[in-house]
Amino acid sequence: MTEPPDVSAAQPAPGARADFAGVPAAPPPPGAAAPRSVTARATAAGVIVSALLILAIVFGSRLLENFDSALLPYAVATVFLAFGVAYRYTVWVSAPGARRLFKQGWRTFFSVANFRQAPTALPRMIATYLGFQKFLGARSYARWAAHQLIFWGCILASLITFPLTWGWFTFTSGSGSGPGYEMRIWGFKIIGFDSLDILGWLMFHGLDIAAVLVIPGASYFFWRRMKDRGAITGQRFAYDLVPLIALIVISVTGLLLTFSSIFLHGGGYEFLAILHMMSVVFTLIYIPFGKFFHIVQRPAAVGMQLFKYTARQNQEVFGCRRCEEPIDTGPYVENLRGTMRDLGLGFDEWAEYCPRCKRVLRGSAYLSQVKKGFK
Repeated sequence: MTEPPDVSAAQPAPGARADFAGVPAAPPPPGAAAPRSVTARATAAGVIVSALLILAIVFGSRLLENFDSALLPYAVATVFLAFGVAYRYTVWVSAPGARRLFKQGWRTFFSVANFRQAPTALPRMIATYLGFQKFLGARSYARWAAHQLIFWGCILASLITFPLTWGWFTFTSGSGSGPGYEMRIWGFKIIGFDSLDILGWLMFHGLDIAAVLVIPGASYFFWRRMKDRGAITGQRFAYDLVPLIALIVISVTGLLLTFSSIFLHGGGYEFLAILHMMSVVFTLIYIPFGKFFHIVQRPAAVGMQLFKYTARQNQEVFGCRRCEEPIDTGPYVENLRGTMRDLGLGFDEWAEYCPRCKRVLRGSAYLSQVKKGFK
């Protein structure tokens, strides 16, 4: 068993930052991007993505022929959403840790050797990690079920709302009032259906189904954040509670619109439509700058999970340098060390120790260097 380098002889230079063992931290890596350059790149990425979305809306709606002007606020909000997502994603990927994760994930994704070794690994990880999110079940089955309701409800709502907002989907009736309708994508007929049968009902009430899924899931998390002491301790109103409130408001007002049109003959419909529109627009603009941004980040983690999986298949498990207990795969530990070096942390060798040994070694260093003679 090997020990970390002797820390007693390492003395930090005057004014230099030191780690917990007294080892001077390494200087920032050469060529590190300045915040101004990151901001410029992120802004350029946001402008490009927004422009591409506008072009997609124009051409996808056949030069706005199929674009519904009543949905203009939603379309504008999606353009702001595209800018915000591209901007923040670029800033996020510019950080050393995220940049390494991003590059390693794509390298693993396009690896022919990994595909030959485990051709079903990627589809299974997409299904279990992104779709069914099995890792949440280890924490709580109730949280997993609530998260699934929100996830699939939002997926269904997005698949319906975005194409309709952009004028990509249209529903037309030859008689003007039904019951026969045609669904067209980019102007091409896909399917014809009767609005009075089951398929027609599902077509016209897909957003209601999404709302029914989202409301109990969001309500559970809202209740938990009001009652659970652990959740209350670290929560922030704008970051943790506003997204849940927004989801509930969107879902409830959407259901009320259907209720108004069916049972109230349109009573209060205009007010509800404006309230619903405001809540949706606010949420779309809020997504890149709040907790919902993890929706955009999550797919990038699939590549890292695939990276760890393929390394385990090769039995490249790295053991702790002190107790020899397995920590993680060898490539993963080396990737972590590289990230720590990129961040200018002067103790990347500590990544080769398990959490228990880190605590023991840190305690030993404290007793020998700070509290000498204390028994």
